[in-house]
Amino acid sequence: MRNMDTQELQRIKNKFDIIGNDAALNHAIETAVQVAPTDLTVLISGESGVGKDAIPQIIHQMSARKTGKYLAVNCGAIPEGTINAELFGHEKGAFTGAIGERKGYFEEANGGTLFLDEIGELPRETQALLLRVLQNGEYLKVGSSKVEKTDVRIIAATNVNLAYAVATGKFREDLYYRISGINIQMPALRERNKDDIYLLFRKFSADFSEKYKLCRIGLTHEAISVLTSYRWPGNIRQLKNVAETVTAMEARPASPVTTRLEIGPETLASYIPQEQGSMIAVEQGRSGAFSEDEKQQIVKAIFYLKQEVDSLKSIVESGRTQAQPDSRRDSPRILGIGSETVRTQQPEAASQAPESPVPTDIRTEVESAPGDLSIRRINDEIIERCLAKHGGKVKPAAAELGISERTIYRKLAEKRGK
Repeated sequence: MRNMDTQELQRIKNKFDIIGNDAALNHAIETAVQVAPTDLTVLISGESGVGKDAIPQIIHQMSARKTGKYLAVNCGAIPEGTINAELFGHEKGAFTGAIGERKGYFEEANGGTLFLDEIGELPRETQALLLRVLQNGEYLKVGSSKVEKTDVRIIAATNVNLAYAVATGKFREDLYYRISGINIQMPALRERNKDDIYLLFRKFSADFSEKYKLCRIGLTHEAISVLTSYRWPGNIRQLKNVAETVTAMEARPASPVTTRLEIGPETLASYIPQEQGSMIAVEQGRSGAFSEDEKQQIVKAIFYLKQEVDSLKSIVESGRTQAQPDSRRDSPRILGIGSETVRTQQPEAASQAPESPVPTDIRTEVESAPGDLSIRRINDEIIERCLAKHGGKVKPAAAELGISERTIYRKLAEKRGK
């Protein structure tokens, strides 16, 4: 693959509002530019909040399809019962509420580009229909027997490990190989050049200041160190929220006298969550029990990675039947979570519990469980409480928990069916 010169690379970054000079980020952009003139299907991988949506826009705008439509679809936000109709359209009377014929995204994007975000959330039935479109451009509208044709370039994105989803039966193997020929990996913020973190903070803060006519926010060297040493589990999305919050709360209205305000490490630290992220790896070989903080992090990791819960439960259950009663204390259990592995040991004693966003009664249930965690029960209760907190609104609840809206809709349907 050819390397782009610095000026050309920076021009693309400016055009698509991409900030940073990390080598992995540059490689992702260069790959997107290289494959743009083709019609190859592209899979973009990376954690939630890393900015995956910029890559399909680069590919579309630098392709021969740039005059066609570009549509972005969040597969995880569409209820399972309607996703086929959304993607492929439906005929009048195809189902209750289908009062007329409707075009789907594949018809709307004909001649252009269709970006399928969170493709790992697609139901198995829809995966089979998508495979047919990718292979020969054919599909059926819901309620119709007429074969339709479309000429659409597919770009997909995922924040889960699709190879693991294939191994656990959640994602079709043939579809995985069909979409993963070109795989562009977007780096997590914590993996990028540390200077990128400050550049992003400065950009988000400056934009917010300009929009609301506030003075600029600057950071001392010590505050920059606090900023860059944090793990940023929510990636760029979380950093932007913190930058805008700090600016809103600390900046004063801009005036000839006050144009810039510098804040120190203590002030900045008060706006950064104490929780150090949801993806953890606890090392083997330690003596003693887990601390309360570690237990809470393990529970939070399960909730933030809800898409793997069913697989997690089966792994935990199979591990329990194979373990010897007298060896459970010393032998770690390995929970497969996406591309990460969480290694745990049975706690022997409890430490003083620090403050935690995990409810106290939930922590008590976890600590008192005789064996493995009752993942589904705890997960359901957390979802119910989060929904109650947001007045039953699914979108903000899903955003806080780090799961898809469709996952919550599915849980609600299961509860109604009981």
